Amino acid sequence: MDDIESNHQSKQTRQAPCVLFAGAFGNRLRARVTQAFNVIGPFAPPIAGHLDPAEAPKIRALVTAGNMETDAAMMDLFPNLDLICCLGSGYERLDIQAAMARGIMVTHCPEVNAGAVADHALALLLAVNRKIISADKFVREGEWHRGRMPPVRGLEGRRAGIYGFGAIGEKIAARCAAFDMQIAYYSRSAKPVPYDFHGSLQSLAGWADILMVAVRADAGNRHSVDKEIMQALGPEGILVNISRGSVVDETALIALLQSRQLGAAGLDVFEHEPSVPDALKALGQVVMTPHVGGGTLQAIEAMQDLIVANIAAFFAGHPVLTPVPEMKPLSAGF
Repeated sequence: MDDIESNHQSKQTRQAPCVLFAGAFGNRLRARVTQAFNVIGPFAPPIAGHLDPAEAPKIRALVTAGNMETDAAMMDLFPNLDLICCLGSGYERLDIQAAMARGIMVTHCPEVNAGAVADHALALLLAVNRKIISADKFVREGEWHRGRMPPVRGLEGRRAGIYGFGAIGEKIAARCAAFDMQIAYYSRSAKPVPYDFHGSLQSLAGWADILMVAVRADAGNRHSVDKEIMQALGPEGILVNISRGSVVDETALIALLQSRQLGAAGLDVFEHEPSVPDALKALGQVVMTPHVGGGTLQAIEAMQDLIVANIAAFFAGHPVLTPVPEMKPLSAGF
């Protein structure tokens, strides 16, 4: 019997902790958490405008996502908040220092969607490099009768630089290797892998003609992929971003694509989601998807299972399974 089932048996005889859902994260997740805990929300933002003030002190846990603002002011709405669980591996818009100062444990869902995101990164690369969108249009609009599309440079032998070499970066590298590409990477430290390590992002971009952005976003790497980095890829270079939109200087990206100083881009994330600049939409050498890189059924269910396991462990008095890295030295004491 798992902790959720055990908690469910006693829910009728005690006041179960309240869990606030900051977003609509799926009926399956809500149903599982509801088995053992009282669930409140989601509410349309701002939450403070819809939540009954009398309910706020009851909330002990918050389920949110990394791209949703979770700052000190929001935490202060809930004086008895003990736990924040992020659905997904990222937590870039969550104020970790504020949580630590208030004694709030923070968890996330690392690695479980890494394969799905890596698959999507390669899908974007293939779509951009082989001009799949243009080719589809070419067939649908009858252009094939007038001649053939010009050939493109294939991926074999191309230089793929991977920015960020966590679980997602490693899986992207393995997939690039299957296409017989040359692979190198830049991260905070070298890893025991059969790929070349570059000591700076500038060095990696200067070597690569394809840059795969897989770094975990935080305040320290905002716009780290700037004009100079993208220019280093060259006029035939390709940028693929499945990290977060904040990592790439979107204004510089648009200007470089418009002036053909950068060849193409495959983007699953944007600076101000869900808003995407019209200038970016107008560029035919860009393939865009609506932040769905980790959105396979298997990955979503695995993340939901991890949310449930973290909540159950915490309120059972056990260590959480996946504290964010900043919390790991503290996790045994919470």
